[in-house]
Amino acid sequence: MSRLPFELFLALRYLRPKRTFVSIITLISIVGVALGVAVLVIVMSVMSGFDRDLRQKILGFNPHLTVMQWNPSGSSVQPMENYQDIGSLISSNRNVRAVSPIIMGPVLIETQPKTDGGSKYEDAPMLRGVDPAKESKITQLPDSIVAGKFDLSGRSVLVGVDFAENLHLQVGDIISIYSPAELKKMHDTQGKNGETTILPDDYTVTGIFDTGYYEFNSRWIITSLDNAQDLYALDDKVQGLVVALNDPYRADAVKEQLQAMLGDEYSIQSWMDRNSEILSAIAVEKNVMFFLLFFVVLVAALCILSAQITFVVQKTREIGMLKALGATNFQIMGLFLSQSAVIGVIGVLSGYGLGMLMIAYRNPFLHFLRAATGIEIFPAKIYGFFELPAQIIPGDIIIICISSFIICILGGVIPAFRAGRLKPVEALRYE
Repeated sequence: MSRLPFELFLALRYLRPKRTFVSIITLISIVGVALGVAVLVIVMSVMSGFDRDLRQKILGFNPHLTVMQWNPSGSSVQPMENYQDIGSLISSNRNVRAVSPIIMGPVLIETQPKTDGGSKYEDAPMLRGVDPAKESKITQLPDSIVAGKFDLSGRSVLVGVDFAENLHLQVGDIISIYSPAELKKMHDTQGKNGETTILPDDYTVTGIFDTGYYEFNSRWIITSLDNAQDLYALDDKVQGLVVALNDPYRADAVKEQLQAMLGDEYSIQSWMDRNSEILSAIAVEKNVMFFLLFFVVLVAALCILSAQITFVVQKTREIGMLKALGATNFQIMGLFLSQSAVIGVIGVLSGYGLGMLMIAYRNPFLHFLRAATGIEIFPAKIYGFFELPAQIIPGDIIIICISSFIICILGGVIPAFRAGRLKPVEALRYE
Protein backbone atom coordinates (compact mmCIF):
# COMPACT_ATOMS: atom_id res chain seq x y z
CA MET A 1 0.00 0.00 0.00
CA SER A 2 1.37 3.42 -0.95
CA ARG A 3 2.54 5.74 1.81
CA LEU A 4 1.80 8.78 -0.33
CA PRO A 5 -1.21 10.94 0.50
CA PHE A 6 -4.07 9.64 -1.60
CA GLU A 7 -4.39 13.04 -3.38
CA LEU A 8 -0.81 12.81 -4.63
CA PHE A 9 -1.13 9.08 -5.32
CA LEU A 10 -4.18 9.61 -7.55
CA ALA A 11 -2.60 12.66 -9.18
CA LEU A 12 0.43 10.60 -10.22
CA ARG A 13 -1.80 7.77 -11.39
CA TYR A 14 -3.95 10.07 -13.49
CA LEU A 15 -0.84 11.64 -15.05
CA ARG A 16 0.44 8.35 -16.44
CA PRO A 17 0.90 8.73 -20.21
CA LYS A 18 -2.16 7.57 -22.15
CA ARG A 19 -3.17 8.05 -25.71
CA THR A 20 -5.78 10.67 -24.87
CA PHE A 21 -6.27 14.32 -25.68
CA VAL A 22 -5.63 15.26 -22.05
CA SER A 23 -2.30 13.45 -22.04
CA ILE A 24 -1.22 15.36 -25.14
CA ILE A 25 -2.17 18.70 -23.56
CA THR A 26 -0.36 17.70 -20.35
CA LEU A 27 2.77 16.84 -22.33
CA ILE A 28 2.54 20.15 -24.18
CA SER A 29 2.18 21.92 -20.83
CA ILE A 30 5.33 20.26 -19.47
CA VAL A 31 7.27 21.11 -22.63
CA GLY A 32 5.98 24.70 -22.50
CA VAL A 33 7.05 25.14 -18.87
CA ALA A 34 10.44 23.55 -19.61
CA LEU A 35 11.09 25.81 -22.61
CA GLY A 36 9.94 28.90 -20.73
CA VAL A 37 12.22 28.18 -17.78
CA ALA A 38 15.14 27.24 -20.05
CA VAL A 39 14.82 30.43 -22.10
CA LEU A 40 14.60 32.55 -18.96
CA VAL A 41 17.65 30.85 -17.43
CA ILE A 42 19.67 31.28 -20.63
CA VAL A 43 18.70 34.89 -21.27
CA MET A 44 19.12 36.05 -17.67
CA SER A 45 22.52 34.33 -17.42
CA VAL A 46 23.71 35.81 -20.72
CA MET A 47 22.53 39.30 -19.77
CA SER A 48 24.27 38.97 -16.39
CA GLY A 49 27.38 37.79 -18.20
CA PHE A 50 27.28 40.78 -20.53
CA ASP A 51 27.01 43.12 -17.55
CA ARG A 52 29.85 41.42 -15.63
CA ASP A 53 32.23 41.18 -18.58
CA LEU A 54 31.49 44.70 -19.73
CA ARG A 55 32.35 46.04 -16.29
CA GLN A 56 35.55 43.98 -16.26
CA LYS A 57 36.59 45.26 -19.69
CA ILE A 58 35.80 48.85 -18.73
CA LEU A 59 37.73 48.55 -15.47
CA GLY A 60 40.61 46.82 -17.23
CA PHE A 61 41.17 49.65 -19.69
CA ASN A 62 39.71 52.75 -18.02
CA PRO A 63 40.71 54.46 -14.78
CA HIS A 64 38.30 54.44 -11.87
CA LEU A 65 38.31 58.23 -11.53
CA THR A 66 39.37 61.05 -13.85
CA VAL A 67 40.23 64.47 -12.41
CA MET A 68 40.31 67.58 -14.62
CA GLN A 69 40.59 71.30 -13.97
CA TRP A 70 38.04 73.91 -14.99
CA ASN A 71 39.13 77.15 -16.61
CA PRO A 72 38.47 80.38 -14.63
CA SER A 73 35.11 80.91 -16.33
CA GLY A 74 34.03 77.36 -15.48
CA SER A 75 32.83 76.71 -19.02
CA SER A 76 35.38 74.09 -20.05
CA VAL A 77 38.40 72.19 -18.78
CA GLN A 78 41.92 73.47 -19.18
CA PRO A 79 45.40 71.88 -19.09
CA MET A 80 46.62 71.15 -15.59
CA GLU A 81 49.98 72.66 -14.58
CA ASN A 82 50.48 71.67 -10.95
CA TYR A 83 49.40 68.07 -11.48
CA GLN A 84 52.18 66.67 -9.28
CA ASP A 85 50.87 68.56 -6.23
CA ILE A 86 47.27 67.63 -6.99
CA GLY A 87 48.32 64.02 -7.47
CA SER A 88 50.02 63.96 -4.07
CA LEU A 89 46.88 65.40 -2.45
CA ILE A 90 44.69 62.77 -4.09
CA SER A 91 47.08 59.99 -3.06
CA SER A 92 46.58 60.93 0.59
CA ASN A 93 43.09 59.39 0.44
CA ARG A 94 43.28 55.87 1.89
CA ASN A 95 40.99 54.47 -0.83
CA VAL A 96 43.35 55.54 -3.62
CA ARG A 97 45.78 52.93 -4.98
CA ALA A 98 47.58 55.00 -7.62
CA VAL A 99 47.46 58.34 -9.45
CA SER A 100 48.90 59.09 -12.89
CA PRO A 101 48.77 61.98 -15.39
CA ILE A 102 47.03 61.48 -18.71
CA ILE A 103 46.42 63.13 -22.08
CA MET A 104 43.58 62.01 -24.36
CA GLY A 105 42.29 63.23 -27.66
CA PRO A 106 41.66 62.45 -31.33
CA VAL A 107 44.47 62.27 -33.88
CA LEU A 108 44.79 61.54 -37.58
CA ILE A 109 47.15 58.75 -38.61
CA GLU A 110 48.49 57.47 -41.89
CA THR A 111 50.32 54.21 -42.43
CA GLN A 112 53.45 53.92 -44.51
CA PRO A 113 53.42 51.61 -47.56
CA LYS A 114 55.42 48.46 -46.94
CA THR A 115 56.50 48.14 -50.58
CA ASP A 116 56.95 50.50 -53.49
CA GLY A 117 53.52 51.30 -54.83
CA GLY A 118 51.88 49.80 -51.74
CA SER A 119 48.71 51.13 -50.20
CA LYS A 120 48.41 53.72 -47.46
CA TYR A 121 45.64 53.59 -44.88
CA GLU A 122 44.20 56.44 -42.83
CA ASP A 123 42.12 56.54 -39.67
CA ALA A 124 41.21 58.96 -36.88
CA PRO A 125 41.52 57.06 -33.58
CA MET A 126 41.64 58.33 -30.02
CA LEU A 127 45.15 58.69 -28.60
CA ARG A 128 46.00 58.23 -24.95
CA GLY A 129 49.24 59.50 -23.50
CA VAL A 130 50.22 57.63 -20.34
CA ASP A 131 53.08 57.37 -17.89
CA PRO A 132 54.58 53.93 -18.70
CA ALA A 133 56.01 53.54 -15.20
CA LYS A 134 52.57 53.90 -13.55
CA GLU A 135 50.27 52.35 -16.15
CA SER A 136 50.39 48.86 -14.63
CA LYS A 137 48.90 50.31 -11.42
CA ILE A 138 46.12 52.13 -13.29
CA THR A 139 44.92 49.66 -15.96
CA GLN A 140 45.59 46.13 -17.19
CA LEU A 141 46.98 47.39 -20.49
CA PRO A 142 50.58 46.14 -19.89
CA ASP A 143 49.19 42.62 -19.40
CA SER A 144 47.05 42.81 -22.55
CA ILE A 145 49.90 42.81 -25.08
CA VAL A 146 49.49 39.96 -27.59
CA ALA A 147 52.26 40.92 -30.03
CA GLY A 148 55.46 42.86 -29.42
CA LYS A 149 55.90 44.30 -25.96
CA PHE A 150 54.76 47.12 -23.69
CA ASP A 151 57.42 49.59 -24.80
CA LEU A 152 56.65 53.31 -25.04
CA SER A 153 60.22 54.57 -25.21
CA GLY A 154 61.04 57.05 -27.95
CA ARG A 155 58.57 57.57 -30.79
CA SER A 156 56.52 54.44 -30.24
CA VAL A 157 52.85 53.52 -30.00
CA LEU A 158 50.69 50.60 -28.98
CA VAL A 159 47.63 49.77 -31.08
CA GLY A 160 44.61 47.53 -30.56
CA VAL A 161 44.37 44.19 -32.31
CA ASP A 162 41.34 45.21 -34.38
CA PHE A 163 42.84 48.57 -35.23
CA ALA A 164 45.97 46.78 -36.43
CA GLU A 165 43.91 44.37 -38.50
CA ASN A 166 41.86 47.14 -40.11
CA LEU A 167 44.97 49.08 -41.11
CA HIS A 168 47.13 46.02 -41.85
CA LEU A 169 49.64 46.92 -39.15
CA GLN A 170 52.25 44.71 -37.57
CA VAL A 171 54.86 45.21 -34.87
CA GLY A 172 57.67 47.32 -36.30
CA ASP A 173 55.52 49.19 -38.83
CA ILE A 174 55.73 52.98 -39.08
CA ILE A 175 52.72 55.30 -38.83
CA SER A 176 52.53 59.08 -39.18
CA ILE A 177 50.46 60.99 -36.62
CA TYR A 178 48.90 64.42 -37.09
CA SER A 179 47.64 66.17 -33.99
CA PRO A 180 44.57 68.48 -34.04
CA ALA A 181 46.80 71.43 -33.16
CA GLU A 182 49.02 70.80 -36.20
CA LEU A 183 46.04 70.38 -38.52
CA LYS A 184 44.44 73.55 -37.19
CA LYS A 185 47.64 75.53 -37.70
CA MET A 186 47.93 74.36 -41.32
CA HIS A 187 44.25 75.14 -41.92
CA ASP A 188 44.52 78.66 -40.46
CA THR A 189 47.48 79.56 -42.72
CA GLN A 190 46.14 77.92 -45.85
CA GLY A 191 46.05 80.36 -48.82
CA LYS A 192 47.75 83.12 -46.83
CA ASN A 193 51.22 84.61 -46.85
CA GLY A 194 53.51 82.43 -44.83
CA GLU A 195 51.39 79.32 -45.39
CA THR A 196 52.64 76.61 -43.05
CA THR A 197 53.16 72.97 -43.87
CA ILE A 198 53.84 70.72 -40.91
CA LEU A 199 55.22 67.27 -41.45
CA PRO A 200 53.81 64.62 -39.13
CA ASP A 201 55.95 62.71 -36.69
CA ASP A 202 56.64 59.07 -37.46
CA TYR A 203 55.96 56.50 -34.75
CA THR A 204 56.88 52.83 -34.56
CA VAL A 205 54.33 50.22 -33.54
CA THR A 206 56.04 48.39 -30.69
CA GLY A 207 53.08 46.40 -29.39
CA ILE A 208 49.55 45.24 -30.15
CA PHE A 209 47.08 44.87 -27.27
CA ASP A 210 43.85 42.92 -26.91
CA THR A 211 41.53 44.04 -24.12
CA GLY A 212 38.80 41.63 -25.20
CA TYR A 213 36.49 44.56 -25.98
CA TYR A 214 36.04 45.62 -29.59
CA GLU A 215 35.51 49.32 -28.86
CA PHE A 216 38.89 49.61 -27.15
CA ASN A 217 40.71 47.36 -29.59
CA SER A 218 39.52 49.26 -32.64
CA ARG A 219 39.50 52.92 -31.57
CA TRP A 220 42.45 53.58 -29.23
CA ILE A 221 46.20 53.92 -29.65
CA ILE A 222 48.62 54.45 -26.77
CA THR A 223 51.81 56.47 -26.54
CA SER A 224 53.95 57.95 -23.80
CA LEU A 225 53.02 61.08 -21.90
CA ASP A 226 56.01 62.96 -23.39
CA ASN A 227 54.94 62.16 -26.94
CA ALA A 228 51.35 63.22 -26.23
CA GLN A 229 52.56 66.51 -24.73
CA ASP A 230 54.50 67.19 -27.94
CA LEU A 231 51.55 66.30 -30.15
CA TYR A 232 49.16 68.59 -28.28
CA ALA A 233 51.76 71.31 -27.57
CA LEU A 234 51.17 71.13 -23.83
CA ASP A 235 54.79 71.61 -22.74
CA ASP A 236 54.86 70.25 -19.17
CA LYS A 237 51.08 70.30 -18.72
CA VAL A 238 48.61 67.43 -18.81
CA GLN A 239 44.90 67.21 -19.47
CA GLY A 240 44.11 65.53 -16.19
CA LEU A 241 44.84 62.86 -13.64
CA VAL A 242 43.56 59.30 -13.56
CA VAL A 243 42.99 57.52 -10.28
CA ALA A 244 42.92 53.79 -9.47
CA LEU A 245 41.03 52.75 -6.33
CA ASN A 246 41.36 49.76 -4.07
CA ASP A 247 37.65 49.07 -4.63
CA PRO A 248 36.32 50.40 -7.96
CA TYR A 249 32.72 50.00 -6.80
CA ARG A 250 33.31 52.70 -4.17
CA ALA A 251 34.10 55.19 -6.93
CA ASP A 252 31.10 57.42 -6.23
CA ALA A 253 31.87 57.66 -2.52
CA VAL A 254 35.55 58.43 -3.13
CA LYS A 255 34.54 60.94 -5.81
CA GLU A 256 32.56 62.91 -3.20
CA GLN A 257 35.49 62.80 -0.78
CA LEU A 258 37.95 64.09 -3.39
CA GLN A 259 35.52 66.73 -4.62
CA ALA A 260 35.25 68.11 -1.09
CA MET A 261 39.05 68.04 -0.80
CA LEU A 262 39.84 69.69 -4.16
CA GLY A 263 36.90 72.08 -4.43
CA ASP A 264 34.71 73.12 -7.34
CA GLU A 265 37.73 74.14 -9.39
CA TYR A 266 38.14 70.51 -10.40
CA SER A 267 35.84 68.13 -12.24
CA ILE A 268 35.82 64.49 -11.17
CA GLN A 269 34.21 61.69 -13.18
CA SER A 270 33.91 58.07 -12.15
CA TRP A 271 34.00 55.11 -14.52
CA MET A 272 30.29 54.62 -13.80
CA ASP A 273 29.56 58.21 -14.85
CA ARG A 274 31.37 57.80 -18.15
CA ASN A 275 29.65 54.50 -18.93
CA SER A 276 26.30 55.08 -17.24
CA GLU A 277 24.29 54.88 -20.46
CA ILE A 278 25.45 51.44 -21.53
CA LEU A 279 25.39 50.02 -17.97
CA SER A 280 21.86 51.34 -17.42
CA ALA A 281 20.78 50.02 -20.82
CA ILE A 282 21.93 46.50 -19.97
CA ALA A 283 20.12 46.59 -16.62
CA VAL A 284 16.90 47.80 -18.26
CA GLU A 285 17.17 45.24 -21.06
CA LYS A 286 17.64 42.44 -18.53
CA ASN A 287 14.48 43.43 -16.64
CA VAL A 288 12.46 43.88 -19.83
CA MET A 289 13.60 40.53 -21.22
CA PHE A 290 12.60 38.82 -17.97
CA PHE A 291 9.05 40.16 -18.07
CA LEU A 292 8.63 39.53 -21.81
CA LEU A 293 9.93 35.98 -21.71
CA PHE A 294 7.91 35.20 -18.60
CA PHE A 295 4.86 35.19 -20.87
CA VAL A 296 6.17 31.90 -22.26
CA VAL A 297 5.59 30.38 -18.81
CA LEU A 298 2.15 32.03 -18.65
CA VAL A 299 1.19 30.39 -21.94
CA ALA A 300 2.27 27.04 -20.49
CA ALA A 301 0.12 27.77 -17.41
CA LEU A 302 -2.86 28.33 -19.70
CA CYS A 303 -2.18 24.91 -21.22
CA ILE A 304 -2.26 23.46 -17.69
CA LEU A 305 -5.55 25.26 -17.07
CA SER A 306 -7.01 23.83 -20.27
CA ALA A 307 -5.81 20.31 -19.49
CA GLN A 308 -7.15 20.42 -15.95
CA ILE A 309 -10.57 21.71 -17.01
CA THR A 310 -10.83 18.90 -19.55
CA PHE A 311 -9.60 16.41 -16.96
CA VAL A 312 -12.22 17.51 -14.42
CA VAL A 313 -14.95 17.02 -17.01
CA GLN A 314 -13.65 13.55 -17.87
CA LYS A 315 -13.31 12.47 -14.24
CA THR A 316 -16.62 13.82 -13.00
CA ARG A 317 -17.89 10.32 -12.13
CA GLU A 318 -14.72 9.45 -10.20
CA ILE A 319 -14.97 12.74 -8.31
CA GLY A 320 -18.55 11.92 -7.36
CA MET A 321 -17.52 8.47 -6.12
CA LEU A 322 -14.65 9.89 -4.08
CA LYS A 323 -16.91 12.43 -2.43
CA ALA A 324 -19.55 9.74 -1.80
CA LEU A 325 -16.84 7.72 -0.03
CA GLY A 326 -16.05 10.68 2.25
CA ALA A 327 -13.47 12.76 0.41
CA THR A 328 -13.65 16.42 1.43
CA ASN A 329 -13.70 19.42 -0.86
CA PHE A 330 -10.13 20.26 0.10
CA GLN A 331 -8.92 16.73 -0.68
CA ILE A 332 -10.47 16.87 -4.14
CA MET A 333 -8.92 20.29 -4.69
CA GLY A 334 -5.60 18.92 -3.45
CA LEU A 335 -5.84 16.11 -6.01
CA PHE A 336 -5.96 18.51 -8.97
CA LEU A 337 -3.54 21.00 -7.45
CA SER A 338 -1.14 18.08 -6.98
CA GLN A 339 -1.39 17.37 -10.69
CA SER A 340 -0.48 20.99 -11.47
CA ALA A 341 2.37 20.79 -8.97
CA VAL A 342 3.76 17.60 -10.55
CA ILE A 343 3.58 19.17 -14.01
CA GLY A 344 5.28 22.29 -12.62
CA VAL A 345 8.06 20.33 -10.91
CA ILE A 346 8.80 18.22 -13.99
CA GLY A 347 8.66 21.25 -16.28
CA VAL A 348 10.79 23.49 -14.03
CA LEU A 349 13.46 20.83 -13.42
CA SER A 350 13.58 19.93 -17.12
CA GLY A 351 13.83 23.60 -18.07
CA TYR A 352 16.55 24.22 -15.51
CA GLY A 353 18.58 21.26 -16.80
CA LEU A 354 18.10 22.28 -20.44
CA GLY A 355 19.03 25.89 -19.65
CA MET A 356 22.21 24.91 -17.81
CA LEU A 357 23.17 22.57 -20.64
CA MET A 358 22.73 25.30 -23.25
CA ILE A 359 24.74 27.76 -21.16
CA ALA A 360 27.59 25.25 -20.80
CA TYR A 361 27.77 24.67 -24.58
CA ARG A 362 26.67 28.11 -25.80
CA ASN A 363 29.93 29.06 -27.50
CA PRO A 364 30.61 25.68 -29.17
CA PHE A 365 27.04 25.81 -30.49
CA LEU A 366 27.54 29.34 -31.85
CA HIS A 367 30.84 28.33 -33.44
CA PHE A 368 29.16 25.33 -35.07
CA LEU A 369 26.29 27.49 -36.31
CA ARG A 370 28.74 30.03 -37.73
CA ALA A 371 30.76 27.33 -39.49
CA ALA A 372 27.68 25.57 -40.83
CA THR A 373 25.67 28.58 -42.00
CA GLY A 374 28.13 31.48 -42.10
CA ILE A 375 25.76 33.44 -39.85
CA GLU A 376 27.28 35.26 -36.88
CA ILE A 377 24.49 35.79 -34.37
CA PHE A 378 26.57 37.96 -32.01
CA PRO A 379 28.98 40.04 -34.14
CA ALA A 380 31.84 41.49 -32.12
CA LYS A 381 31.54 44.84 -33.90
CA ILE A 382 28.04 45.26 -32.47
CA TYR A 383 28.22 43.59 -29.07
CA GLY A 384 31.91 44.16 -28.35
CA PHE A 385 32.59 40.58 -27.24
CA PHE A 386 34.26 37.77 -29.15
CA GLU A 387 32.62 35.05 -27.05
CA LEU A 388 29.10 34.95 -25.64
CA PRO A 389 29.47 35.66 -21.91
CA ALA A 390 27.27 34.14 -19.22
CA GLN A 391 27.06 34.37 -15.47
CA ILE A 392 24.80 32.15 -13.40
CA ILE A 393 23.40 34.15 -10.49
CA PRO A 394 21.73 31.81 -7.95
CA GLY A 395 19.23 34.50 -6.94
CA ASP A 396 17.98 34.86 -10.53
CA ILE A 397 17.70 31.09 -10.97
CA ILE A 398 15.73 30.75 -7.71
CA ILE A 399 13.34 33.55 -8.71
CA ILE A 400 12.78 31.99 -12.17
CA CYS A 401 12.15 28.48 -10.82
CA ILE A 402 9.95 29.45 -7.88
CA SER A 403 7.86 31.97 -9.83
CA SER A 404 7.39 29.47 -12.69
CA PHE A 405 6.29 26.79 -10.22
CA ILE A 406 3.81 29.17 -8.59
CA ILE A 407 2.40 30.09 -12.01
CA CYS A 408 1.89 26.37 -12.73
CA ILE A 409 0.06 25.91 -9.42
CA LEU A 410 -2.16 28.91 -10.13
CA GLY A 411 -2.99 27.41 -13.53
CA GLY A 412 -4.78 24.55 -11.73
CA VAL A 413 -6.61 26.60 -9.08
CA ILE A 414 -9.81 27.23 -11.07
CA PRO A 415 -10.32 23.58 -12.19
CA ALA A 416 -9.45 22.35 -8.67
CA PHE A 417 -11.95 24.77 -7.10
CA ARG A 418 -14.64 23.67 -9.56
CA ALA A 419 -13.92 19.98 -8.86
CA GLY A 420 -14.03 20.54 -5.10
CA ARG A 421 -17.49 22.12 -5.31
CA LEU A 422 -19.05 19.20 -7.23
CA LYS A 423 -21.76 17.41 -5.24
CA PRO A 424 -21.74 13.58 -5.30
CA VAL A 425 -25.34 13.24 -6.53
CA GLU A 426 -24.86 15.77 -9.34
CA ALA A 427 -21.51 14.22 -10.35
CA LEU A 428 -23.00 10.69 -10.55
CA ARG A 429 -26.15 11.99 -12.28
CA TYR A 430 -23.89 13.66 -14.88
CA GLU A 431 -22.69 10.19 -15.88
